[in-house]
Amino acid sequence: MTNTAMIRMASVDKHFGELHVLRDINLEVDSGQVVVVLGPSGSGKSTLCRTINRLEPIDSGIIEVDGKRLPEEGKALAALRADVGMVFQSFNLFAHKTILENVTLGPTKVRKTSKAAAAKDGLALLERVGIANQQDKYPAQLSGGQQQRAAIARALAMKPKVMLFDEPTSALDPEMVQEVLDVMTTLAADGMTMLVVTHEMGFARRAAHRVVFMSDGEIVEDAAPDAFFSNPSSDRAKDFLGKILTH
Repeated sequence: MTNTAMIRMASVDKHFGELHVLRDINLEVDSGQVVVVLGPSGSGKSTLCRTINRLEPIDSGIIEVDGKRLPEEGKALAALRADVGMVFQSFNLFAHKTILENVTLGPTKVRKTSKAAAAKDGLALLERVGIANQQDKYPAQLSGGQQQRAAIARALAMKPKVMLFDEPTSALDPEMVQEVLDVMTTLAADGMTMLVVTHEMGFARRAAHRVVFMSDGEIVEDAAPDAFFSNPSSDRAKDFLGKILTH
């Protein structure tokens, strides 16, 4: 058993024009680890998340998933993306396909799973996220929380090695946030390697092994949740927590 990090970022830099959005990012996420990325708006959290499956190209540095460097493009990149599940703020479900069809599409097209096997797996996943009874409905017929749980099931259907979550609850009504976080907490407990960009401090405290705090494109702190929340070492983190935890 080698101790390869499941995600490894080394000296990663990224600009949007003049804006230096990622500055010398060094980050490793071990297999089975849940890392929550916190920070103020514009700190580079989402960009960091999106570089890991090359939705955003980087200017310099190295990104590896499960010991393999990110390919630039083509078939190798598609194969890598299949290993990295991604759940966004918006649900990105296909409106004209049922929930079950949304979940089975990737496995049949990309993984070449048989329709029957994909449907069986897909139903089990919908069961796991608590919406098996919605399998024949279309996304528009579901609540936001149900759609996001369907999006998680769809990502899991590819049997990814890593799951990336980019603010998965920020577009949801408050009463739906918990049902999505519950699914994510269960995933974390089941040993899924996860990188989660979120504003949900309760989830960070409960489910994360590590909290990575970003500000101005840099990783300022990387600590266990207890240590981070009770005793942040940087002024920037103290300021951020002061604003958030007093509300």
